[in-house]
Amino acid sequence: MNIFIANLNYKVKSEKLQEIFGEYGDVSSAKIIFDRETKRSKGFGFVEMPNDDDALRAIEDLNGVEIEGRQIVVKKANEREEK
Repeated sequence: MNIFIANLNYKVKSEKLQEIFGEYGDVSSAKIIFDRETKRSKGFGFVEMPNDDDALRAIEDLNGVEIEGRQIVVKKANEREEK
């Protein structure tokens, strides 16, 4: 399952997401999204977890939790639409 994480502190790295979500099960990938021009974090990212039960538990437990001074938003990612 692909999980969307928003309202991240701009200092949070992909490794931190991997570590946090790894407590709930296997993490296939963890990625912070960066602005192409400024190379600065956009304050959101995605985590891919192969086990849906683990992913749903992580979403439920982590939504609204404070990480590095910011209350994060965690939810199932919407499928990307073709342009």
